[in-house]
Amino acid sequence: MKDKTVASTEPKLHLPAELVLMLLNEETGYFYFVPGWNLNCAMIGAVLAELSLKIRIDTDLELLHLINAEKTGEPILDMILEEIVSEKTPRSPVYWIERLAAHAETVIDSTLKWLVEIDILRYHDGNFWTLVPNSQFSNNIRKRIGECIFSDTIPDPKDAIVISLCETCDVCRLIYELDPKSEARIEKICRIDLIGYYIARAVKQNIASPTLKQSRLSKKIPTVPIRKFLFNPNLRIGYIPMLFADIAKQYGPVFQVRFPFQKPLTFIAGPQVNRWAHRNGRVHLRTQDYFTDIEKVYGAAGLIPALDGADHFRLRRAMQPGYSRARFDERFDELLTSVRQFMKDWSVGSTLQASKFCRKMINAQVAPLVLSIESQDIVDDLIKFKERALLTHVGKVLPKFCLSTPGMKRSFKAIESAVQRVERSHTPSQRIDCPRDLADDLLNLHVNDPQFLPESNLQFSLSAPMLASMYLGDSLGFALFAMVTQPDLYAQITREADDLFGEGDPKAEYLRGEPTDVTKRFVMESLRLYPIIPMSIRNVMNTCVIEGFDLPVGKRIHIVQTASHYMDSAFPEPYKFDIDRYLPPREEHRSPSYSPYGWGTHRCLGSKVVDFQLTLNLLMIAHYFTLELTPANYKLGFNPLPSMSPNRKLKFRITEQRHPLPT
Repeated sequence: MKDKTVASTEPKLHLPAELVLMLLNEETGYFYFVPGWNLNCAMIGAVLAELSLKIRIDTDLELLHLINAEKTGEPILDMILEEIVSEKTPRSPVYWIERLAAHAETVIDSTLKWLVEIDILRYHDGNFWTLVPNSQFSNNIRKRIGECIFSDTIPDPKDAIVISLCETCDVCRLIYELDPKSEARIEKICRIDLIGYYIARAVKQNIASPTLKQSRLSKKIPTVPIRKFLFNPNLRIGYIPMLFADIAKQYGPVFQVRFPFQKPLTFIAGPQVNRWAHRNGRVHLRTQDYFTDIEKVYGAAGLIPALDGADHFRLRRAMQPGYSRARFDERFDELLTSVRQFMKDWSVGSTLQASKFCRKMINAQVAPLVLSIESQDIVDDLIKFKERALLTHVGKVLPKFCLSTPGMKRSFKAIESAVQRVERSHTPSQRIDCPRDLADDLLNLHVNDPQFLPESNLQFSLSAPMLASMYLGDSLGFALFAMVTQPDLYAQITREADDLFGEGDPKAEYLRGEPTDVTKRFVMESLRLYPIIPMSIRNVMNTCVIEGFDLPVGKRIHIVQTASHYMDSAFPEPYKFDIDRYLPPREEHRSPSYSPYGWGTHRCLGSKVVDFQLTLNLLMIAHYFTLELTPANYKLGFNPLPSMSPNRKLKFRITEQRHPLPT
């Protein structure tokens, strides 16, 4: 790993790293489009070429020869070298690229991780990467390669190999503006280094041969009998993710359910599906189709939930600071005040209806910090309209006229009111000496690029953070239920809370480390057992194969990413509330099976803030009050649509005020 105390100089990069940096498209945060098999072959070609430069192997068109079995000290190179050493019979380069292609994802992941560690790349949630600000490494590589292509200089053997592999992937034309002369120059360079030429030829042969690509097995997608669906006990209580976990265990990761008078609905579920969606969803799936009607409701087009590709990445990056933990840390004192202000009217003996008070409690914190407005008087209408819109246009369980009733029209006016409040509070004079918030970021983006973020999109964009109160509030309701029904854990959380607030207000960083370890793990387990968004909807835009099943263009699929939360293979004893899952060596959350925030490019933008707010709210409630279920024998039930939330029967009674609230 690079010593960061040393003056900034370009580190010595191996060929896989140089190829990754050449292929990285900062506009989209991912690689230039290279089909998966082609990319895998090219990455293995880069490893073999690097081993050749390190004089571990030699190759020609016919055979690849082992010269030196000594390890290089580079983990990804040594992993491939070990495979070659284990084969006693000399094989062709084509054979080795085909055989080793299964390791390509490991090579790519390890290379990306290393480039992050040495401060060349920055990782963004959603599986995006960009250059670290002020880093010129990728540009230097592209500049160096460009000089080889557009001048008569004799390229270094390493540069010739990079050019050969990029040309094999057919991305040179995407990186540079080529004319016939430069294209001829590339062809000439590709023949300069014999090792690079032989490996590039082998890569190209693998790419060109259809028999070597992932086979398209014409397996028939199993159909779940409707009775299996309707009579599952989890459906009766609205526990949707557990319902689909049961079905996936019996019918496999891809299945369909055929309801009367409807086209069959296709579902995918399980750890491998999550992994596939995270890595490959951006190439094969899109969100726009199912969200179009919602956009029309708001009079908008190009909203972040409906965007894919470069536009989605650009808008996501613009919004990221507003949802960052750093912004909340900067205003930590205000956040504490908001929580206490909301609890000031609580009294011993009173009853709190979980869904209502949790949503309002979160909104009392989010709206002032993210938008610099108060919205307690309108948040119910905002949520009511959003829920009805989702049920009508996404869930399609209500007819469209249900969104045009007098009540819904009144609720829609709350959106207009929210936007007006934001705009009035964000004039230049009103923002003097005010900390920057998400509304500042969005309004600034609108002013600078009104075509990308038009005024017609502001209604949704500026009201969406308040709608997050619905999701985060429901997560808080589930977490409180889990806490009050498990006395031992409740006691541990209370001890952490008292230690944290016992001698005055803590610093924000105290919520990151050991002082709140139990509460943080408790939140993680609550999110696993009670995920708010159990599935995602996508349309296939490029034909794909998932676990051996063909999914054609236009097919709508429902990705039940949380079904894996209830599978023994991912979480032993999955129905047990066990916060020790997240301790070493188990660390069961470090895999695609743990997915309360979704996976891939549309992963929840505010996931770090969600963890932080849930932890803080649980601690503050436990410090100041004691809650119990009412009635004591209440059995948890769920409202499954439009998202999973506790049913209205979940209530808490305040039995004790443990400490006075500061005035």
